[in-house]
Amino acid sequence: MIRRLFPHPYLSAALVLTWMLLVNRFSWGSLVFAIIIAIAIPALTEPYWPDRARLRRPGKIPAYVLLVIKDIVVANVQVARIVLFKPNHRLQPAWITVPLDIRSPEAITVLASTITLTPGTVTADLSQDGHALLIHCLHAPEPEEVIIDIKTRYEARLKEIFE
Repeated sequence: MIRRLFPHPYLSAALVLTWMLLVNRFSWGSLVFAIIIAIAIPALTEPYWPDRARLRRPGKIPAYVLLVIKDIVVANVQVARIVLFKPNHRLQPAWITVPLDIRSPEAITVLASTITLTPGTVTADLSQDGHALLIHCLHAPEPEEVIIDIKTRYEARLKEIFE
């Protein structure tokens, strides 16, 4: 019964949390509506999502989220410094191809989203075989360091969580 009501429990929890954060204040009506959304959206999308995401270590998700939030704050400061204090002729933008070790579509989606959420970087494309991401960096004097950073900070953690 519970599995039929919540076919994707993590999605349902994320929808409730996201709705309540968007409302920006607690009210019982908002919570009831968030629960309705959390039941309706997964139920309506279940036929298009036949395989459930496999989380091998869901307990590592909070640490990953905290790391991403910290990196977003740090990247905001770095991008502000670049924009305010470095003339445009000193910027070294780069297109970087990051080879992927992860194969789970959910893990790749989280990695691509994490990169895009971090100021100064944007995930532009996923290779046809799903084994590489094309990323644009606002300032990357050492592209190899960016690749190593992405693979060690994010991809390795996502591999632990999903695979």
